[in-house]
Amino acid sequence: MDRLLAVTWNVDPTLFTLLGREIRWYGLFWVIGLIVAVYIVHRIFKKEDLLEKWFDSLFIYMIVGIIVGARLGHCLFYEPAYYLAHPFEMIKVWEGGLASHGGVIGIIIAVWIYSRRVTKLSTLWTFDRVMVPTGFTAAMIRFGNLMNHEIYGGPTDLPWGFRFITNIYHWM
Repeated sequence: MDRLLAVTWNVDPTLFTLLGREIRWYGLFWVIGLIVAVYIVHRIFKKEDLLEKWFDSLFIYMIVGIIVGARLGHCLFYEPAYYLAHPFEMIKVWEGGLASHGGVIGIIIAVWIYSRRVTKLSTLWTFDRVMVPTGFTAAMIRFGNLMNHEIYGGPTDLPWGFRFITNIYHWM
C-alpha cells in the first residue's frame, strides 16, 4: 500500500533524433524556460515603458552570462586540472557540461555589467525585473535534469520516493 506513492523513473532522456542528432528533454526544458523568461521580461519592460534597446541589450548580456558562466562553472568546479591543461576544450559547450551555480555567477556578473553600461541604474533595479523569470527558467532546467536522471538525492525508504531504474547500480 505504501508503495502506491512511489514513482518508478525510467524515462528516456532523448525526446527524439533529428538528422542523427539527439534532441533531449533537457534542451527542450532549457528552451521553454528561456522563451517564457524572455516573454515575461519583455512584458515588464513594455508595461514600465522602458526602452526597447535596454531589453535587447539585457537579453544579450544574460544569454552570454548564462552560457559562459555555466560552462566555466562546470570546467573549473568539476574538472579544473583537465580544463586548465586543455583550455580550448572549454569552448566545446555542445559536448556537454554546464553547471547551474556557474550560470548564476554568470547572471550576476552580466546584470552588474549591464546595469553599469546600459541603464546606469542600480543592479538591484535590474534584478527586480529578471529574478522571477530566472527562477522559472531554473525550475524548468531542473525538470530537464530529472529527465536526464541526474541531480537527485540518495536512497530513501519513504513511500513517495523516486526509483531511478537507469542509475540503480550507482546506489548498490
